[in-house]
Amino acid sequence: MTSTDVPPPRPARDTVPAPVRGWLAILAVTLGIFALMTSELLPVGLLTPIGAALDVSEGTTALMVTVPGLVAAVAAPIVTVATARIDRRLVLALLIGTVGAANLASAFATGFAVVLLARFLIGVSVGGFWSLAGGIALRLVPRHHVARATAVVFGGVETASVLGVPAGTLVGDLSGWRTAFAAVGVLGLVSLACMVVVMPRVAPERTMTFADLPKVFRTHLALRVGIAMTFLAVTGHFTAYTFVRPILQDDGVTDGLISVLLLVFGVAGVCGNFVAGALVTTRLRQAVCGIAVLLTASMAALAMTDHSAVSAAVVLVVWGLGYGAVPVTFQTWILNAAPAATEAASSLYVSMFNLSIALGALVGGLAVDALSTVSALWIGGALAVLVLPVAGLPVARGMAGRTASGSGPAE
Repeated sequence: MTSTDVPPPRPARDTVPAPVRGWLAILAVTLGIFALMTSELLPVGLLTPIGAALDVSEGTTALMVTVPGLVAAVAAPIVTVATARIDRRLVLALLIGTVGAANLASAFATGFAVVLLARFLIGVSVGGFWSLAGGIALRLVPRHHVARATAVVFGGVETASVLGVPAGTLVGDLSGWRTAFAAVGVLGLVSLACMVVVMPRVAPERTMTFADLPKVFRTHLALRVGIAMTFLAVTGHFTAYTFVRPILQDDGVTDGLISVLLLVFGVAGVCGNFVAGALVTTRLRQAVCGIAVLLTASMAALAMTDHSAVSAAVVLVVWGLGYGAVPVTFQTWILNAAPAATEAASSLYVSMFNLSIALGALVGGLAVDALSTVSALWIGGALAVLVLPVAGLPVARGMAGRTASGSGPAE
């Protein structure tokens, strides 16, 4: 994500801390959001061993992705508004501490019900933390560093999305799924300690109310289009990607190679993020269309034929390039669509992103249990390709080259 992709909000603010301490606080927040998003997506690469250990089907195990996604979708606006008068440092610390404890509880759980309760708490933390962290840079670094610092914070979301799952899967394959959850739990507690040590008090600023959400959604057509495309792309991705491990196993790929292939996916995703970051300022709609094509093509290719480890790696590179571009592209679209109401628009985006994760895992789980594993790929690809006609709408064509800081809202 480039410094021009995430424009800084412009509320009044208190004097910022010294630059070094401010940047240390930014890094602590970034570590926290990486731990949060990795926690949300960690079960994707570990569905099979978790289901076997807790004696539940893979479709049921996918509730570990569905539950926090649904909860985060609801928690994003609620936590943002409900904590509007509370020190942001305290709120963020409480949320990341909850994630650390919930992951440790999952690591030691003896039944699936305990795991789902822990996943519920993770959902609350993900929704609240992500919504608040997006605007925290303005309060921590000098104004001329705000855009870059905000990009670093959002980089925690993107890095977790494309690298958190393969790294967690590798740890799980080497030492067991419980070790993977314990590791992420410890990471959350380390982030908590960093925030307590380096983050200054961040006085609350009431910048959003519940009434702002339907108002900004109703008055910005381009925002509604962006939310719809986010739903289609992210739901399509997670309908299939949640079950990528059993899909690869059905093709005869061994467990040891699956973690390597997911790492290949993650590296490709990082590359996709950088490519998208270079395109979104001038070719935003084209970047959206490219995402739809790459996601659809990779899912169809994985569904149509059996794959060796090498051919599966090629497909996952294409898939990773497409999904790695999703966060920066759609975040930029949302901010450009409602530049005068970025906090409310971002809250809606966070809600839809997490709701889509949950719905994708749920739809995929139902399809896998009722039909076949490969059916998740076909459904995911069908949803992803629907992004193309939405991106062809007149208001979407008008978003090409629009910048959040210079052209006003897209009505």
